[in-house]
Amino acid sequence: MSEDDDYGFVARQRPGRPPALARPYSWTEGRTRPTVELAVEARVQTTELGEALPEQRVNPLWTVTRLCVEPCSVAEIAAHLAVPLGVARVLVADLLDEGLVTVQATLSDDASTDERRELIERVLSGLRAQ
Repeated sequence: MSEDDDYGFVARQRPGRPPALARPYSWTEGRTRPTVELAVEARVQTTELGEALPEQRVNPLWTVTRLCVEPCSVAEIAAHLAVPLGVARVLVADLLDEGLVTVQATLSDDASTDERRELIERVLSGLRAQ
């Protein structure tokens, strides 16, 4: 994968070798834990402040703000960037701390079993549709 994706981020890898994990973790300065707890299904959306960021096509944070103009889950962000979930969580938390995105949890701590089951069904339905 050495071409631009829909969000302007260019992923580079050497032919014949799997992508290295060192680079994505360099985006988080080696941090593996986000400043806030983020569920994989949490919906992320770019704020007006985030939409006003100047274009920085090589910056993964800018790429996330472009991706989340339409709400998207933390798991989807990780998939689009082709990075581990932990990296996506740290990037989203950084953007949240700066007020560049908002995060909507899909379930509260006191969610019922039926609500949890419905969420799982929605996730499975979304996975099947892809």
